[in-house]
Amino acid sequence: MAEPVGVAVVGASGYAARELIQILLRHPGVKIAMATSRQDERLDALHPSLASRIDLACEPFDADRMAERCKFAFLGLPHTASMAIVPSLRERGVKVIDLSADYRLADAQVYEDWYGHAHTDAAGLGEAVYGLPELFRDAIPPAGLIANPGCYTSTSILALAPLVAEDLIDRKSIVIDAKSGVSGAGRSPKLTTHFPECNESLSAYNVGRHRHTPEIDQVLTTVARDGDPVEVIFTPHLIPMDRGIFATIYASPKGPAVEHDLIELYRSFYADSPFVRVVTHLPGTKDSAYTNFCDITVRVVRGRILVLACLDNLIKGASGVAVQNLNLMLGVPETTALL
Repeated sequence: MAEPVGVAVVGASGYAARELIQILLRHPGVKIAMATSRQDERLDALHPSLASRIDLACEPFDADRMAERCKFAFLGLPHTASMAIVPSLRERGVKVIDLSADYRLADAQVYEDWYGHAHTDAAGLGEAVYGLPELFRDAIPPAGLIANPGCYTSTSILALAPLVAEDLIDRKSIVIDAKSGVSGAGRSPKLTTHFPECNESLSAYNVGRHRHTPEIDQVLTTVARDGDPVEVIFTPHLIPMDRGIFATIYASPKGPAVEHDLIELYRSFYADSPFVRVVTHLPGTKDSAYTNFCDITVRVVRGRILVLACLDNLIKGASGVAVQNLNLMLGVPETTALL
């Protein structure tokens, strides 16, 4: 049996990092050889659920030491922080799977406009592969830098890709109404995610200016293939539950829409995608919680198409798809450690 490949978890204190570590611990082909965190604590101190499962202390980031021990690095850093270290890792031959948004937008000016920070790694931005295996599976294995998609974007893009690819909808009619559990806001305390503020409450945020909007537009425009832009209205909401994303998406069809035919289209489109479940019932977030599945169904209501989709924001929306990307890069079954 081949020696396990060394991997690093950079920024190991967050919720997604905890889920990633749990998945990697059951992966037969890898070994977590290094972890970093600003707290510089043991992993089982940062995440007590890891007690007796891994004996590893976090240490300061050092590209040379990481390259000696690891072939892959998962970056769980805040937006704008990843680009500061990605070049040093790539120069040393470490392949990077970045869970932040730093490499998801192909245009540096668009990144600056939406994130308020100039992009400092133009070379990496030009070479990064968008890590959504269901759409870009062939481009991922040889890549040295993966821009791991986020939870809202994965849900929305997977829900819309078949309709856009087959040019079945008006591309400027798309309205995405999405809800996220509180863990989607990260582990750092904030007033809006403080229990008395968000419990028993449902609220929208960043209306008309959420940073995932240009990402969804960009990827779906690529899926369209003819170059005509996709422009969505994306409205996120915070819902008082720990985890999960649910999106209800509305679009105007270009011709008559038949519900059964649309379900069959989705099943055909995702026939080779083991983590997309096209269902006929109305899915709920508990169906996909703690799994790497995205559940999707379609309805036709008064001539409009409604797509309903949900996934676990910490797994299929972050750490799980990161391991899907790792599996494709390792050349092992895509489902390894994920089923």
